[in-house]
Amino acid sequence: MNFQTLTKVESAQFYLDTAFRNGQQAAVRFKLQNKPSRDKPRLDRTKNMEYARVTAIKNSMVSSLSTILKSFPDISSLPTFYYELVKVTLDYYSLKKSLGTMNWGRAKVEEFYRQYIPKIRSARDFRQMEEFRKQFFGRVSSIFYQMDKAFKYLESARKTMKEYPTVKTETKTVVLAGFPNVGKTTLLFRLTGSRPEIANYAFTTKRINISYFREGDERIQVLDTPGTLNRFNKMNMVEKQAYLAMKHCADAFVYVIDPTEPYPIKDQEKLLKMVRGFKKQVIVYVSKTDIVESPIAQAAVSKYRAVAEAEILKKEIMGALGASLKSP
Repeated sequence: MNFQTLTKVESAQFYLDTAFRNGQQAAVRFKLQNKPSRDKPRLDRTKNMEYARVTAIKNSMVSSLSTILKSFPDISSLPTFYYELVKVTLDYYSLKKSLGTMNWGRAKVEEFYRQYIPKIRSARDFRQMEEFRKQFFGRVSSIFYQMDKAFKYLESARKTMKEYPTVKTETKTVVLAGFPNVGKTTLLFRLTGSRPEIANYAFTTKRINISYFREGDERIQVLDTPGTLNRFNKMNMVEKQAYLAMKHCADAFVYVIDPTEPYPIKDQEKLLKMVRGFKKQVIVYVSKTDIVESPIAQAAVSKYRAVAEAEILKKEIMGALGASLKSP
């Protein structure tokens, strides 16, 4: 799912200015296309012009609100990963309420339009017609000013949602897990050819890196996750995204052990146990075997029944995904 296309939400004043500008342009077009004539009484011609103006204003307002509503997804029908992500990154109640406010505003504009168009058309004179037009303007303006808080919240929510990772929740997925700086991002490159930021310091991965590789007819999604699986309420927002991806998107894990011990082996084993707690198949991969003494690397491979080569790992991943997808 891609949240990059969410429409920018403007202020109430912006939408009002746009609507009234469209209304004025519609009135000008009507004047240019309908010259005065003796066959058409001046009052009737002016009524038709005001009909064009009010209709253009209504259409502009309804279109603006409809565009916002179509842009945002139906939160309750999102895949579980994104539904949970919304709940931990946004005020779920405020989001639902703000989207509901868009529906309410759209319905009220339509309601006032239905009320005032007959009044304008049946006006007895210019003064009465102008009074009805002003009443319509005032009421729809009041509606939009009442909605301004909702507009502002939706724009804030949009900015947050644009930062969500674009995870294909229905694609077979393997998640790379392990401490920072143990070689997950390098492994992502070896598996997929992706070149995310790689540096020799901890916490290089500031987001979920996503890439793909093909094995036969299968396209596999690989997620490189940051974080160390602290208690959920102590995680930062990127770590929470990673945790939710592990919980809801992973079909299998590749856990990366670093025998050079940037983190003590006991701590790495403790984190491995936590990853296994997700109850999904875990493949252990030993990294940095090219810079550690061979006996140490071989001992790690033997101890964890691990693999140390990317091509072999791909085959292990395919086997793990096949097993996990056949299981209930």
